[in-house]
Amino acid sequence: MKLQFSKNDFPPNSKIKENFILEFNDEFEKDAINIENWLPFYLPQWSSKKMSRPQYEINNSNLILQITKEQRPWCPEFNGDIKCSSIQTGVFSGEIGSAIGQHKVNPNCLVREKQNATKTYLPQYGFFEIRAKSLDTQSNVVALWMIGFEDIPEKSAEICIFEVKGCNVQKNKAKIGYGIHKFNDPKIKEAFYEDDFDIDVTQFHIYSAEWTPEKVIFYIDNQKIREIIQSPNYPMQFMLGIYEIPTEIEDEKDKTYPKNFVIDYVRGYKYK
Repeated sequence: MKLQFSKNDFPPNSKIKENFILEFNDEFEKDAINIENWLPFYLPQWSSKKMSRPQYEINNSNLILQITKEQRPWCPEFNGDIKCSSIQTGVFSGEIGSAIGQHKVNPNCLVREKQNATKTYLPQYGFFEIRAKSLDTQSNVVALWMIGFEDIPEKSAEICIFEVKGCNVQKNKAKIGYGIHKFNDPKIKEAFYEDDFDIDVTQFHIYSAEWTPEKVIFYIDNQKIREIIQSPNYPMQFMLGIYEIPTEIEDEKDKTYPKNFVIDYVRGYKYK
C-alpha cells in the first residue's frame, strides 16, 4: 500500500496513547529551554559548553533551533567548520585529555572539557515522537536521534527517529533518513535507511519510533514506514539539533539567516 501524506501541516497527536504512559513532554511553553528536560549544549566534552551552546528562540510554544550568520563552528579542532545548535538529555565524559566520551565525531577526539555525568531523560524502550518542520536549504541537516550513555563504550548505538538533509528536499518530496547505527555496539547491525516520501517536510509532520526489547518500528504521521528486528538493550538519551555543513552548492536560501528548525513538541512514553 502506498503511503499518503498531507501536503500541509499534520495536526498534533493527542497526549493520550493507548498502552503507554507519557513520561517526557516538552511543548516549549517557557521563555527559555527547560533545563530540567534538556542540557543546552552539544557533545561539550569534545569542545566546551560555551562553544557548543545552541542559538535559539521560543515563539508561540515552538522551539526554534537556529544557525545564525555570525555563529562559529562548535568544535573546529575535531569537526571542522560545521556549525550546530543542539540540545540533549544526558552527558558523560572522562578526564581532560582522555578519549572517553559520548559519540566521537572524529576518531581523534580527546576530552577538552570534562563533564559531570548528567541524566535528565534516559529511557529504555517506549514510544517517542516529535512534531517539527525541516529545512530545504542545501547546507542544513535536522534530526532527532537517541544514543547510549556510553559510560561503557559498547553502549553506543543510535536510534535515529528522523533526519532530513536539506539537499534531499524537493517540492512535496523528500528523502528522509531513519534507522539504527551500530557504532561500537557489537550486538547491533547497521540498519540505517534513506527513503523517498511524497511529503513536504517544510510543513509540520510527526516522526516517531516504538522501541521494544526485540525491535524498533518507525512512523511518519502515524503511518508505519519500517520495522527493524533488533534493539539496543540499554538506556538512551535524546539528541535534537540543526547542523550547517559547508557546501559549494548554494542557492539564495542558503545565504539567508537565521536558519530555523521549528519544533512543536517532543514526547516520550513508557509502557504501562
